[in-house]
Amino acid sequence: MLDPQSPSAPRPGGKRPDRDDSFDASLPEVHRSVQVPDKGRWLWRFFAFAGPGYMISVGYMDPGNWATDLAGGSRFGYTLLAVILLSNLMAILLQALSVRLGIATGQDLAQACRAHYSKPVNYALWIACELAIIACDLAEVIGTAIALQLLFDIPLIAGALITALDAFLLLLLMNKGFRFLEAFVISLLVVIAACFAMQIAMAAPSVAAVLRGFVPAPEIVTRREVLYLAIGIIGATVMPHNLYLHSSIVQTRAYARNDAGRRDAIRWATIDSTIALMLALMINAAILIVAAATFHEAGYTNVTEIGDAFRLLSPLLGVGIASTLFALALLASGLNSTVTATLAGQIVMEGFVRLRLPAWGRRLITRGIAIVPVVVVTAIYGDTGTAQLLLLSQVILSMQLPFAVIPLVRFASDKRTMGAFVIPLWTRVLAWTVASVIVGLNLKLLLDTLAG
Repeated sequence: MLDPQSPSAPRPGGKRPDRDDSFDASLPEVHRSVQVPDKGRWLWRFFAFAGPGYMISVGYMDPGNWATDLAGGSRFGYTLLAVILLSNLMAILLQALSVRLGIATGQDLAQACRAHYSKPVNYALWIACELAIIACDLAEVIGTAIALQLLFDIPLIAGALITALDAFLLLLLMNKGFRFLEAFVISLLVVIAACFAMQIAMAAPSVAAVLRGFVPAPEIVTRREVLYLAIGIIGATVMPHNLYLHSSIVQTRAYARNDAGRRDAIRWATIDSTIALMLALMINAAILIVAAATFHEAGYTNVTEIGDAFRLLSPLLGVGIASTLFALALLASGLNSTVTATLAGQIVMEGFVRLRLPAWGRRLITRGIAIVPVVVVTAIYGDTGTAQLLLLSQVILSMQLPFAVIPLVRFASDKRTMGAFVIPLWTRVLAWTVASVIVGLNLKLLLDTLAG
């Protein structure tokens, strides 16, 4: 439990004493490193807060999303577009709560858990979050290795081993400043968006069919194979580690640490994340739409592997560059995900157990754990095995969601923790409803799996 004598402990009535926020600060090397103008046009304040939302959006379009979106589009057409929309709306709400927690309390979600829960609970939450990060990293290793194979004909095992070198990418970018890191991420997001915009134009899907896909269909819940993919999409879209990450990186802004400054920061940071997540929605929907318009309508209803999608795109669309654009976007996605997953790993390790490791050391450990199963499965089962491993990683991510979502909603709803920034009743009801839906869907999948 939180020590009432701690400098970060809330006072009665939810008031938190002013303190030096650099003490036990989340990501101390970049804490308050981005200046925010006190005056001037609203556009400059918007740009000052723009960045963290786009770094968060990376997790919503990583290689894991590609596996579930491709499988969903090729097997069930546009049906699962409704799930992508629903999961993205959930993500917007949960990331807004993460922003509010980080700015209002000066703590990230991991630090808040450490302050409020007992050691056994904290260790359990930490392990659950580490498993989620490893599952996410697993998807990044597979996705990047496949992209290297498709673009440069590098064997899959060699490509997986090469991904270990990206441990030093984050270190290089962080040394240049947090804004440079954000610019790198946004540049790769532009590449991904441009690639899929061109592919959508080539596929020319039926607008009416796409719009119908955004309307929920009963079969999403009644058919287990559809539900399995639906939960995989939710797991790939609403990332557990993103909730920890966002509550930390919003504190890189040097806003005024008083009620007025925090209120202003919450508003601009929420706008930033909402716009960025709408971009993620468009890209995720684009992947599924391309798969539905290209594969499903041509009778290829079992395209679950990224390699198969690469080989089929150009012949089916009749445009030679289509497959290259697909692989290029995949490589950009894998590189981007590397940056955010590393930061998230550092935040949860420092926040839960106060264990600090050099960025390169943390990255090599996490990446090493992810590389081993990829190499083993590829050696035994070939490319098919890695495709199944990729889908499984997204379901594992989904299973970890309740362990991040429930503490976040609880803290955001607690006046003693949030003070004047506690969420209103309607938001509280909505947030707990989202948490209940996530837990309920996971329980249904677990029971269906156990029942065979």
